[in-house]
Amino acid sequence: MHLLQPQTEVSISSLVSTISTADSDISNRQVQLSTWENLCTEAEQVDWLILHFNRWFSHLNVNLVKGDFEPEYFPAIDSTPARIQFAHGFFNSALHEISHWSIAGDQRRLLPDLGYWYAPDGRTAEQQALFEQVEIKPQAIEWLFATAFGRKFRVSLDNLTGEGGDGNRFKDHVFAQVQAYFSGQAQLPRDAKHFIDCICLCTRAGKTLQSDEFQREMLD
Repeated sequence: MHLLQPQTEVSISSLVSTISTADSDISNRQVQLSTWENLCTEAEQVDWLILHFNRWFSHLNVNLVKGDFEPEYFPAIDSTPARIQFAHGFFNSALHEISHWSIAGDQRRLLPDLGYWYAPDGRTAEQQALFEQVEIKPQAIEWLFATAFGRKFRVSLDNLTGEGGDGNRFKDHVFAQVQAYFSGQAQLPRDAKHFIDCICLCTRAGKTLQSDEFQREMLD
């Protein structure tokens, strides 16, 4: 993959302080266009996510869109906003693609597929090891997103016909990365933090994520 500018990171000692209702510049009225808890189907939740993501990040000229095929990122061209295309209308696919986008910096957002190298299903052991290394942060951030929505998160090694890799070790790394965000050892990308802020206002009445909501055994 291309090693280009990463997303701006936000120094936080704990995600517990992600939102301060007293001094936050966002509110339920500004953030929520329709009520999350009244949605009954995944299709309704997907439509809600698209509507709200596109509102929350309109200042960055990017749209979240359903795709009929594999996920892909398309940079902005002329008057056409950038597009984060997720696979087959799946909610979890949308969260995963948003996590990759949130990590990418301004320069990578100018490139197709954010400048990532990607080997398809059927990777060798060496390719799979590289894939897993690149996927630790995106999947850790995806876990934060999913938990904010009250959804189950599952790690993905995404190599059904190739070398499967060490699933337990990968889960250990994803869990450690999440804990590093809470402890302040790692910094959360700016746009990932903004996304979590907005989700929590809509789905948890502003209650922030807590480190004890993330346990290693949840990944098994």
